[in-house]
Order: sequence, then structure tokens, then C-alpha cells
Amino acid sequence: MSIIEKQFDRFRTSYLSVWTVLAGDIMMSLAASFIVLGAANITAESTIYARNWFAFTWMLTSFLSSLLAFLILRTHYIIIRHTSLHDLLKFLLMSVFKWICLLVVIHLVGKSTAVSDIMAAIDSVLTLVILAGVRAVMIRAYDLYKSRVRDIQSRMRILVYGTEDKAVSIIVRLRNSPHYEVMGFISGTRSGGRRQLAEKPIFHFETLEQFEEQVKKLSLGAVLFVKSEQIKAENEHLIRFCAACDVKVLVAPQISDSIDQQALAFRKLRIEDLLGREEINISMAEIRSSLSGKTILVTGAAGSIGSEICRQVASMDVLKLILLDDAETPVHDLRLELEAHFPQLDFVPVIGDVRSEACMDRVFRQWRPEVVFHAAAYKHVPLMEENPCEAVIANLGGSRLVADKSLEYRVEKMAMISTDKAVNPTTVMGATKRLAEMYVQSMGLECASGAIKGNTQFVTTRFGNVLGSNGSVIPRFRQQIAQGGPITVTHPEITRYFMTIPEACRLVLEAAVLPYENRIFVFDMGDPVKIVDLALRMIELAGLKPGSDIQIKYTGLRPGEKLYEEVLSKVEDTDPTRHQRIRIARVRPVDYKEISERLDAILEAARRYDVDTMVRLMKQTVPEWKSNNSVFEKYD
Repeated sequence: MSIIEKQFDRFRTSYLSVWTVLAGDIMMSLAASFIVLGAANITAESTIYARNWFAFTWMLTSFLSSLLAFLILRTHYIIIRHTSLHDLLKFLLMSVFKWICLLVVIHLVGKSTAVSDIMAAIDSVLTLVILAGVRAVMIRAYDLYKSRVRDIQSRMRILVYGTEDKAVSIIVRLRNSPHYEVMGFISGTRSGGRRQLAEKPIFHFETLEQFEEQVKKLSLGAVLFVKSEQIKAENEHLIRFCAACDVKVLVAPQISDSIDQQALAFRKLRIEDLLGREEINISMAEIRSSLSGKTILVTGAAGSIGSEICRQVASMDVLKLILLDDAETPVHDLRLELEAHFPQLDFVPVIGDVRSEACMDRVFRQWRPEVVFHAAAYKHVPLMEENPCEAVIANLGGSRLVADKSLEYRVEKMAMISTDKAVNPTTVMGATKRLAEMYVQSMGLECASGAIKGNTQFVTTRFGNVLGSNGSVIPRFRQQIAQGGPITVTHPEITRYFMTIPEACRLVLEAAVLPYENRIFVFDMGDPVKIVDLALRMIELAGLKPGSDIQIKYTGLRPGEKLYEEVLSKVEDTDPTRHQRIRIARVRPVDYKEISERLDAILEAARRYDVDTMVRLMKQTVPEWKSNNSVFEKYD
């Protein structure tokens, strides 16, 4: 709540004391009598009205009659801003009573004249006019003040961070906005003597006290960031100032995030913004050229990664987009979104399962996709550790089936989404993804060598945790905060690498058009983040205090869980590409025939739910898989 809103709230719920109102009304009544007495002295021929005894009698009568009338009628209990017509009748009675008292007193002292009678009548009328007029002015002032507060409430006052062209353009676009009023700019550094930009002041805040002072002066509601990289730069400075002063942090949409460029829809700050990195430079023109006019299939289309790939591909003038997923409601929601944002897009939602050969054959045969993005997979580590056969059938069997159909129906390129957990896996889920990588890469190498017929190019992309994906740590923390805590963290030292969903998907698209085939691409995930630090910051962003409002509870590492994830893009284990954030993993080559036979045996055991045989075969095929805190350690 802004300072003006707070003041209005106090004004709205507090009233003048009844004795203050009574004293004010008496003063106004005496003022009317004094004005009439003064006017009579100036205009009347007789000097009687200028004598002290007459003036004293006149003013004393005015005071006593007014006090008596106010007390009898209890007008001082009337709330001024709620004065009604019925209340005005009381002031009329008071004025009449005062008139009568003045006439009676003047007659009793023997000084009644035609002029004195007129004076009494004018005094009565003027008293009524002053009492009613002052109240009318106060009511009008109160209404104007309420209107001003409503205007502030409906038009949030904001400061725009930055002084570059994009920040200035925000001023222009918000000039007639019914929602926001730009009060000025914030410079991250001292402005060097420059105090205004686009006729708006430039502020620079070194301390919380400086920021708090301007928040009060401006009734500031929010600070707007126009570039995502600015947010992380101010993570420990301005962002914390805003949290301390209950000022919202808004983020302007990026060009790629906004469908309607004529409408600005600012969003609130998310934890993803604080963990993000500088914007990734992607050759969108090359990606668009590569995908334009083609039929694209996305498996797992309703998931976090799959749906974002669909959104980005939808803007690239593709011929047709096939959305394959077995989750009915998420597919329905994605369909509605694409229909609303991309009305010209030709897309086909398909409820299907990558584990079903008949389903996959129908999809490839009917729509003949030219590019396939395979994102369908089971991903939750503890759940897959408890259901290993399902993990193998979906992640390994499904990926194998998609790759086989891509080759059979002459798909130009298949890009498979893998994970950092496939590197020296410690879990069933990680091992299934590594086996899928091995099969897809070996098939691609066989195609390239001519050993098997086909021209399909296969690429695999590895990356780590994705911020905000379904079932990930951030949505879980948000839910726990909303429930009042506690936030559960497995270990105080556990760290993870993160990237945002759009960031990961842009890199997937970039990897898909790189002039390399049959490679495993790994992404630069940046710096690791301690999960407990993530939890603490999310509590602060929610306007709460860690330890008092929300507790953090440590639950212990889960089966297969590592304290530290593998660094994907180590120079000694990878080769560079033309993109500085994408490297090629050095992995041992695998014989296609051998891996096919191994997978046949593993999948056969999985379908029989023969966990012992299945896990033994998997560990023989992926010898670097060492189970951690898991029942499968006995097979190492």
C-alpha cells in the first residue's frame, strides 16, 4: 500500500473529536455575528452598534445561544463528511433559535430598533450559510481526495529501470495507460549530472534510506525492469530495497515473449529472473529458415519442455505442427493456447503414447514429419527409482521406437532431449536416458556410414534442471510457501545447475540446426545454485521472513540423489561448436548391433517386470552407473 493510500486509510477510519467540532461550529457562529456587527457599524447612521456594551451583549448572546442550540440538537456528533439533508435541518433550527435569542435579548435591554432586528435576521442566515458552506467544502475536499486515491490505486506509479532507448520507449507506450503512471527512471550508476530524461527525473539509489524516501514522496507502487540481465545485476541491491519497502518488481515482456506487440503485459518478478543469465544469442533466422514450410512432430508436447518448443516452433512459419502426448487435459490446454495465439497455425493434437508401436506408426505414416523433437519421458528421479520397469519402457523403449520410426519414414532430423543425469548416472532414470543416447547415436552413425539404409540425422541434447518445469523444485517451494511452510530441502549442501525453460528450448532448436550430426550436445549451465539459498530467496520474494514466517526442514537425500550434479561442458570432456554455450560431448562409440541386442534383452526383462535381470543388464551396458543410496547398489 502506497503512502497516500495509507494516509487515506487513516483519514477514512478516524474522525474529529466531538468537542473539536463543537468548538469549530461555535467559532463559525461567532464569526457570522462579528461580520454582521462590523457591517452595521459601517453602514448604520446610529453609533449605538459601535459601543462596547452593545457589541459585548451581541457577541455574548451569539455565543450562549449557539452553544445551547448545538448541545440540544447534538450537531457536534454529526460526522462532517456524512452530513445529510436531515442534518442541515438541525442547523436551520439552530440558526432560527439564535435569531430568536438575539431579538429577545436586544428587546430586553431596550435597544431594539429596525436595524437591530435586520441584523439578527442577517446573523441567523449568515450563520446557516457558513456552517453549511464549510461542511460542503469539506465534503467536496474529501471526495476529491478519494478520487485522487482511486486514481493512484487504478494507475500504479512506477519507476523504469535504465536510461536506454527501450526504457524511454516504455514512457511513450504508457503515456495514456489506465494502469500505470511513470514517475521517472532509475539509473544503475550515477547519471553524471544528468537529472532528466524524456521530461522525467532520473534517480540513483545507494542506500535503502534513499529509496524509502522516494517511495514515500512518489507513492511508488513498482519498479519496472525492461531487460532481464538488469534484474540479476540488481539482485542484491535494488531488488532487496523493493522487498524491504513493499514495492512490486515488474518485468517488461521480451520481444520473443509478447505475441501482441501493441499491448504491454508486465509480469511480476519470478525467482527464474534472479537465476537467469544474460540473453542467449541464437541464430533465429537460421532456425526459422531450417524449419519453415516443414511438418514438425513434438513428442511430450504438453510437458514443460515440449510445450515451450511448440510455442517457439509455432512462430516459425512451419507447414504443420503435430502435438503428441498421452496427457489429455494438458494437451487440451495447449491446444486452446495455440489457437488463441497462433490462429493461422496448422497443428494437430494427438493423444498417443510413444511406447505404442501401432500409435507411432500411425502418426509417422499419416503426417510424415520431417523434423522430430522427442521430449516425451519420465523424469522424476525418486518415482522412477521406485518404478524402474516403467522408466525403462518409456524412456528407453519409447525413445528407441521414435528413433526407429524416424528412420523408417525418412525423417530429416530427430533431436532427442536428454539430461545431465545421464552423465555417470546414479539412478534408474539417468541410466535409461544414457541407454537411449547410446542407441540413438549408434543408429545415426550406422546411417552415416551406410551400414543401414536411411538419411536421418540424429542429435541428442543434454541439459540440467529447468526452472519452473512441472514437478520441479520451484513450483513445489511456491506451494509450500503458500501453505505456510515448511519448505523441505533434502540436504543443506545440495546444489544444482539451472536454466530457464525458454533458454533450454532455444538451445535445443539451435542444436537441431547446427551442422553436426549424430552427436550429443551439452549445454553450458552456468554456475551451480545451492537449493537452500534458492528456498531462502523465494521466501523473501514472497514478502516473508525465513525462520520466523517460513521454516526450512531438511529431509535427507533421496535414493539415487547426488549432492552435486556433473558439470556438463568441461573443456577436457567436450569439443566446441560455433555456439559458445553448446559443446559436443566426447563419448565412447557404441556398436549398433550390440546395443540393439542389449536393449532387446533389457526391454524384455522390463516387460516381464523382472527387475533383477533388467538392472543387471543395464549396469553391464552402462558400467559407469553406480547406484547411490539406492536398493540397486547391490548390483554395482
